[in-house]
Amino acid sequence: MDYVSALVPPVVMAVLFIGVIRVIVKTQGGANKAKEDAAVDAALARVEGARQNSSGSEA
Repeated sequence: MDYVSALVPPVVMAVLFIGVIRVIVKTQGGANKAKEDAAVDAALARVEGARQNSSGSEA
């Protein structure tokens, strides 16, 4: 029975890992993809703008 207790944790982790991957794959795209992409683009633009403003005021 030691082999069962040795195999349970890796099997449980593998099942959970597969579940996480399936959720990630299923949530990619869909109806909200454009909205999510726009939110990410806006956040990146804010970060880039803040970076340019801070480097411009120091010089």
